[in-house]
Amino acid sequence: MGEGKGSTLVHLLLIILCLVAFGFAIAAERRRSTGSIHIDDRTNSTYCVYDSDVATGYGVGAFLFLLTGQSLLMGVTKCMCFGTPLAPGGNRAWSIIYFTSSWLSFLVAEACLIAGAKKNAYHTKYKSMTESFSCDTLRKGVFVAGAVFVVATMILNVYYYMYFTKATTQPAHKTNRSSSTLGMAGYA
Repeated sequence: MGEGKGSTLVHLLLIILCLVAFGFAIAAERRRSTGSIHIDDRTNSTYCVYDSDVATGYGVGAFLFLLTGQSLLMGVTKCMCFGTPLAPGGNRAWSIIYFTSSWLSFLVAEACLIAGAKKNAYHTKYKSMTESFSCDTLRKGVFVAGAVFVVATMILNVYYYMYFTKATTQPAHKTNRSSSTLGMAGYA
């Protein structure tokens, strides 16, 4: 590790995992399942016929890749709780800010991805002809919102790792005072 630069391998793996998660989220949005209403004349019931459920798999894949990237970063940085302490200063402050922001962005992205996958997998059952009926499908934009937060998480994680390594590699500054007492002579 160089002058607070961090490991290039960690940067590269983090970016690749997040970009794969982004790709899966976009693919999930494009392949959302759609349903069409069909009427069974024999039993006089209405039901929905859905196309492929591949978007559910893409959504879960995006969830897992983003989770892997976040786990990698938290494992390398020891979740900022364990290991060498951070030196006081601006790098520590930015590290804490990016840490909390990346976790918030990560949680929103994961929530969008898993909720989208769950809702996409849900299919309406049979209903009788007398009830109002529509085929439940996933609303547009759920996976896109997840993809946007995946990119935000990636950016925040890269900055967090950069400032974290700067804060752990810089030495803590000690103040040298000639006396340990407070001088009040100037206020007399």
